[in-house]
Amino acid sequence: MSKFEPSDLSADALARVGSRLTTLVAAVAILAVFMSSYTVISPGYTGVIFNVLSGKLHTVGQGLALRVPFVTRVQSYPTALRTYTMVQRNDEGSVSGDDSIDLPTREGQHIRQDISVTYNTTEDRAADVFRAFRGAPVEDIEATFIRRTIITVAQNAAGQMSLTEIISSKRGDLQAAITQELSAEFSKMGFGLDKVNLGASHLPPAIEAQMQQKMAAQQQAQQAEYELQKQETLAKAAVAQASGDAQSVLVRAKAQAEANHLLQQSLSQTLVNYRAVDKWNGVLPQVTSGATPFLDLRGK
Repeated sequence: MSKFEPSDLSADALARVGSRLTTLVAAVAILAVFMSSYTVISPGYTGVIFNVLSGKLHTVGQGLALRVPFVTRVQSYPTALRTYTMVQRNDEGSVSGDDSIDLPTREGQHIRQDISVTYNTTEDRAADVFRAFRGAPVEDIEATFIRRTIITVAQNAAGQMSLTEIISSKRGDLQAAITQELSAEFSKMGFGLDKVNLGASHLPPAIEAQMQQKMAAQQQAQQAEYELQKQETLAKAAVAQASGDAQSVLVRAKAQAEANHLLQQSLSQTLVNYRAVDKWNGVLPQVTSGATPFLDLRGK
């Protein structure tokens, strides 16, 4: 009868544990290889697959993108519209805190300006974005290129305008100028610009007080101009009425004069006698100076 040795049991158990551990490690490795052999491209994005050995690039749409571990890498870029916002109000922009842009004016003054930029890329240009930024994710691109380009373009455009033009009369021109230049800069790197939106302008307290005083003075001047025009209009109306009244009197006087002239020309002795007889009541006066009035008894 053989004698049981504890050492034999311990060695056998260790062997079994080692075998199972090896199997587990192999399974984990296989799973890791499988998991790393594809990347999920989210909706609204295009995937760029780069082969590190050949240097070749190709793009794929949303869904699973197969890759070879340690040989190919995949990066996604937005084909759906994406907005980068820089505003003063906290927790509303892409960066927390006051992230509005400092804009210089032609006079050398400075204001803070809210701005948002909407952009994307296309499936056929996603590879250009990958090359331009060496495969960096879009978040890193926004924090560097997108941000710096927006600031530079906006400041250059604003520096050509006065403060009043920036915040009122030529605000649309400023937005158009930023849009045009930013579109060109984005296109160089494979991005397409959708739109630029200028939000609120934030003036320093001293400048804001000056602007309010200026606006108040302008309103007073406009009111004075309105009152002057009103008085001029009333005066013109009075002159026109007086002129009309005078003209009316002149016309009536002229008509009366012409009527009198015509009446004078139409009078004759016979007509005078006829009018007298027509009004006579047939009674001769009791006292006369020798002639019977209105009667011409001479035979003819």
